[in-house]
Amino acid sequence: MDVRTGVSRLVFASQEILVEAPNWSPDGKWLLPNGDGKLFRVSVDGGELEEIPLGGVPPINNDHVVSPDGETVYVSAEDGHLYAVTAGVARRVSNERGAGFRYYLHGVSPSGSTLAYIGMDSARNTNVWTIPAAGGIDVPVTDDEFADDGAEFGPDGEWIYFNSERASANAQLFRVAGDVVEQLTDDERVNWFPHPAPDGSAIAYVSFPPGTAGHPADVEDVRVRLLEQGEIREIATVFGGQGTMNVPSWSPDSRFFAYVAYPVR
Repeated sequence: MDVRTGVSRLVFASQEILVEAPNWSPDGKWLLPNGDGKLFRVSVDGGELEEIPLGGVPPINNDHVVSPDGETVYVSAEDGHLYAVTAGVARRVSNERGAGFRYYLHGVSPSGSTLAYIGMDSARNTNVWTIPAAGGIDVPVTDDEFADDGAEFGPDGEWIYFNSERASANAQLFRVAGDVVEQLTDDERVNWFPHPAPDGSAIAYVSFPPGTAGHPADVEDVRVRLLEQGEIREIATVFGGQGTMNVPSWSPDSRFFAYVAYPVR
């Protein structure tokens, strides 16, 4: 999607594999979606999927990011842990935090030093956390009973953007820095997965119909939106939701972002 013109361009389509959640490579040349528990890349000019070797990591889900230098991909695996993969060699980043705790990755800091993730405990409570990309101590950013998701760093590295039900039963967009939490949207729709543009000019996100529980797949009237200086701009209406735009998906120049739609045929 070209945010200046509002024109979208088809890069890849398939009836054989369910692709989700494209990242955009820092060099601007590749989109990195997941599918069938694997990670792939496809040229932004179109073409076929190329599998990215993950070094024996368990099957992954649709929560993955690329380091700012493009050398490492960080993935969330179905075993509940986070892994870093560099040149096909994997290492586990996450810690053992007790039975039932799961890591869901969403962001990497502009310096590449810190990962932002959602931690879900055995009671299915979710909070925003960070962890050093090299591995280390988990740091809670939120610690409450509200349902939080989609934790992603802003371009300044100070704010972490996320969605939460802390203001109402309909998830809205927020950002947090230290003890300061700011609400960014307040409307009747259910707003998920805020993705700040690299230049800070806009936030792309997905918006579900009012009353939607969670962020399900295969929903009609899912809207891709931009939040620009407090104003909402409707970009596209798709059949989708889960998998449409879960992860950072802006081009390095903030001109384009990538998303997935699941048309019914």
